[in-house]
Order: sequence, then structure tokens, then C-alpha cells
Amino acid sequence: MENKFIQNKTALIALTAACCIILVSMGLRQTFGLFFNVFEEALSVSRTEFGLAIGIQMFMWGLTAPLFGLIADKVGGNKAVFIGFIIFGVGIFFLYSGPNTGIYFQLSLGLLVGTALGATAMSVPVSEVGKHFSNEKRTLATGIVTASASIGYFLTPLFTKYSLIEFGWQNTLLYYLYFIIFGLIASLFLIPKPKNRELNKTLDEEQTFKEAVKEAFSHKGYILLVAGFFVCGFQITLVATHIPGYMQEKGLSDWSAPIILALIGFFNIIGTLGMGYLGTKYSKKILLSILYFSRAIVIALFIFSPISMFTSILFGIFFGILWLSTVPPTNGIVAQIFGTKYLSSLFGIVFFSHQIGSFFGAYLGGYFYDLYGSYDYAWYISIALSIFATIVHLPIDEKRIDRLAKPI
Repeated sequence: MENKFIQNKTALIALTAACCIILVSMGLRQTFGLFFNVFEEALSVSRTEFGLAIGIQMFMWGLTAPLFGLIADKVGGNKAVFIGFIIFGVGIFFLYSGPNTGIYFQLSLGLLVGTALGATAMSVPVSEVGKHFSNEKRTLATGIVTASASIGYFLTPLFTKYSLIEFGWQNTLLYYLYFIIFGLIASLFLIPKPKNRELNKTLDEEQTFKEAVKEAFSHKGYILLVAGFFVCGFQITLVATHIPGYMQEKGLSDWSAPIILALIGFFNIIGTLGMGYLGTKYSKKILLSILYFSRAIVIALFIFSPISMFTSILFGIFFGILWLSTVPPTNGIVAQIFGTKYLSSLFGIVFFSHQIGSFFGAYLGGYFYDLYGSYDYAWYISIALSIFATIVHLPIDEKRIDRLAKPI
């Protein structure tokens, strides 16, 4: 029984539900960069304003992830995600029907959608699934959930580009509401792990949330994880938000960006599943350092090579392998060191750093373009941050803290 990957039906249901939730939420989040042209024309939104809205979205995503994580840890991830999808629907509805110009554009695409992502995208679903699996199997399980985002990443940009051409941006957003309803239903099945009263009492039943946060920030490895995950956010949001504008700047076809985003989504399946498996065999911190160093190489080759559809496809493939591969080992290190009682909350705090990075990736991409007519300076920062992340993960002590005397 102990060697089985899925120990019970509850774990299977939660894993399946989380995959559906991530597919919808992360899939929709990946496509907003494809709207920049129609928002410029229909809503008079500048590149800087568009980048600011995505930056606010990323910041709110990160700010609310620990809050929804605490809700999930206290009353269940299904309730937290359900609330999130309600907010998601409201944000998309206002963006679709109005008011949606000026400050209202920032409120709908930035504030509301960002808040919704704090519950529905990544940190809560991944962490809730992680609670159902042992330390040895956790990175593989969270890798499967993270890989499900790849299906959304692969299909949604292609659907969005087709829908924008055939049906217009408003109808495309209307279709998004149907996807959100599907996610809302799936959230009901993100069943919390039944509590083992005997084990919890021995390990951490008496620990409060405040004590858990204090304990985490007294651990050097946790602080280093927080610093490193900032880099991941900067890079993937820079690409997701501004790759359409970058490809247009370089004179490639309108379909080049959706193809890159779709390739990123497809090959992210390989990356996240592969990293989930490798995390069961090798040091997670070493895997993270290798991953970030690889990102520096891939980005540098992409921006310094002569631009073509061929090099763009190669970028989509290799950056896709590295895209969300950071999530299983990062989540796994948090659970491995501190246990799973406050996993959604503690990983949510790490994820907040990711989203601060996302804010700067989204905003600075648009800012540099409006200021210099080029995205190059944002790419240069991205490469430098990769080198920083490569180094910062190496000193992390992955050992379980002394308080946790028994295996998780």
C-alpha cells in the first residue's frame, strides 16, 4: 500500500479536480497578451497601461495567494478555489461588458482577475494536492497538476487567436466565462485531505499560523526560496505578456506568438512531469539551479540569434520545458522542510515573491518598449536574474526541521 502512488480515492479525486482547475485558470491567464492589439484599438490602452494592468494582476495574484492559502489550510481548498472562480467571472464579465476603460480596465483585468488567480492558479490547487501524497511522491503529484496547465497553455492561445479573428474580442471573453463555469464545478471536487488526528497532534497540531510563518522566515533556506522564485515570475510573465509585441516588433507574422505560447504549453508537459520525477530522485535545490541556468542560456540564444520562425519555434520548445518546472521542486522543498499543515499558506508566501517578479516583468516590458521602442533591456535583466537564481538556491538546507520528528 505504501508503494502505491495514489493511496486512496480521495487523493485521486483531488488530483483530477486540481488538474481541471489549473487547466482553466492558467490557460486563460496565458492568453491576455494576445489581446494587446484589440485593447489598444477598442479601449485606447497604451503598452504601458496594458503592462501595468498585467503587473497589477500579477501583484494581486501574489498578494492574495497566501490569504487564499490560509483559507484552504483552515476550511479546505475547494472553498477557496470556488470563491476565486466567482471573482474571476466578475472580472471577465466587466472586461467584456463594461465599464472597461481607464481605471476600470485596471480594476477588471488587474485587480479582480489577479485576486481570482490567487485562489485558482497554482499555489492553492498544487499545495492541496501535495497534502494527499507522501514526501517521496509529492513532487511527482504536483508535477502532474502543474503539467495540466500545459494543456491549457497549448490549446487556449490557439483558440483565443482563432476566436479573436472570427468572433471578436468581446465574444472571446464571453467564451471565457463558460470555461470559468467549468472550473467552478471542478473546484467542488478539490476534497481536503482527511486529518490524521494522532499524527497531527504529535507533529504540529498545536502550531499556529503565526508561529509557522515565524518559523519559516527564521530558516535561511525559505528566504532563499522566496528570493529565487521572484526570478521565475519575472521571466514567465515577461514572455507571456510581451512575446506578441516582441514578435510584431521583429516583423514576424501575427500567428508567431500564439505558436510560441502553444509550444511552451505543450513542452511544459515534458518539463513539469520530468522535473516532478527527478525531484523524487535528486536534490531539489540542485535541480532548481540547473533549471535557472538553462533559462539564461535559452533566453540569450533567442535574443542574440537572428530572429526567424525557426529560432522562435526552438525558443518555444526549450523555454516550454523550463516554464513551470520550478513549481514541483519549490513546493516540494517547502513541504519537505516544514511539513504540510500550512503548506498552502507557506507556499503562497513564496509565490507572492514570484508575483512581485511578475509585476516587474509585465510592467518593465511595456515601459521599456514605450521609452526606447524595444524590449531588449527587459531581456537583459531577465538573463541577469537567471544567474542570480542559479547561485541563490545552492546554499538551501533541504533537511526537515527538528520539530518534525516523523516522516511526512
